[in-house]
Amino acid sequence: MRMFPAMRVKISGLDPHQQYYIAMDIVPVDNKRYRYVYHSSKWMVAGNADSPVPPRVYIHPDSPASGETWMRQVISFDKLKLTNNELDDQGHIILHSMHKYQPRVHVIRKDCGDDLSPIKPVPTGEGVKAFSFPETVFTTVTAYQNQQITRLKIDRNPFAKGFRDSGRNRKRKVVLKKEEKERKLNRWTCYQIEFSWKYLIFRREESKERR
Repeated sequence: MRMFPAMRVKISGLDPHQQYYIAMDIVPVDNKRYRYVYHSSKWMVAGNADSPVPPRVYIHPDSPASGETWMRQVISFDKLKLTNNELDDQGHIILHSMHKYQPRVHVIRKDCGDDLSPIKPVPTGEGVKAFSFPETVFTTVTAYQNQQITRLKIDRNPFAKGFRDSGRNRKRKVVLKKEEKERKLNRWTCYQIEFSWKYLIFRREESKERR
């Protein structure tokens, strides 16, 4: 299934004439497995993590491209797909359910990307930079543990149109609108990356509320 919400980044500071790959991998946050406790609405540690899964890397389909091309657009990972099938042969990123993960964005100069592969760890060394944002840590599930999250995905995921109830009454719309306002769901976040090969600066920006 496609990762939702999709992660988007804006990059600056690249050499406009240099060619780059943009890639993403998703790594475990810790070595724990979790469970959701309904009466307290909290995630609790349930034991040790399952055995590691084969490494997978999502290479952005526009790669390689010039630094100028990458810097003039918001880079979206909306086509990235996840699975819990350890035998997957479709190139999806494999994750265990009920574990915590951290997405990482990699900027790789073309001349350093000879070993870049969807089924191998991301190469390291000079010319390769990795970026991660604490706000993007997530817990994988095969079924949503919270009804509000279920409603959020149905309302916001463009691939869940078939689940939407076009006949909602006005009262229900008002309730959902209030919940969205409280959770600030009408704001979409774009993570901005500024860097040279010597230092990193991270900024988080929020776009204006969508009409």
